[in-house]
Parts: sequence; structure tokens; C-alpha cells
Amino acid sequence: MKMTQQSDLADLSLLGRKAEAVRKLETFPNHHPDRNYVVTLRTDEFTCLCPATGQPDFAELTIEYIPDMRIVESKSLKLYLWSFRNEGVFNEHLANVILDDLVTALQPRWCRVTADFAVRGGIAISVEAEHGKQ
Repeated sequence: MKMTQQSDLADLSLLGRKAEAVRKLETFPNHHPDRNYVVTLRTDEFTCLCPATGQPDFAELTIEYIPDMRIVESKSLKLYLWSFRNEGVFNEHLANVILDDLVTALQPRWCRVTADFAVRGGIAISVEAEHGKQ
């Protein structure tokens, strides 16, 4: 059985270090590339800013993917998401930027980013961006 090995930590520079927002996704090797399995990551603490008004936008994010050779390290994902906190970005663009960055870092078999934004001005926005086929 393949378990986490010391060599899996070789490329990780953020884990175990001071938390600071950074637009960097770190990964580690998938020891089960022969199998399709879905990794799901969720947060209800995501924030960014409206690019027009500067008002905060709050969202629940769900990231789902089928890994190929790499898996995203969760602390790097947290710090990556934190880097949007003071950035002005439209909701629709945000989900697609996150998807693009995940696809670049992971080269997954399939990936979906769902961003459910809280009601603001009487309207809730949900954006779902997808790469590949599940």
C-alpha cells in the first residue's frame, strides 16, 4: 500500500510555515493514478471585492477534481484563496480564474469549481466552471 512518503513533501514550501496570502498552488504526488477518485474541497469563508464598488463579496466555494499525477496541498489552496480577499473581481471571472490555475497546477482528469455567492442587492450568483469530462 502506498502511503505518504517523506519525498512527497519535497516540493512543499508553504506547509508548516507562517500563513501569508500568496497566489501559489503547491502539489504532491498522487500514489493512486491508476484509479479515478474525486477530491472535494469546500470553504464558506471566501471573500473578494466587487471591482466596481469595492464592497465585499462572500462565497461558498466547492472544488472537485479527479487527480491524475498531482494532488493540491490544502494549506497552499487556503493561502491561494486568501490572496483574493482584497482583489476586485467579477464573480463569473473568479470561478474561471480559479479553475484555470488549478488545471495548470494539477493537470487533473476533470475539475469543477462552484462559487455560490451570497445575496447582495437582492440577487445571489452561482457560477460553475468545469474542465474535462467526469
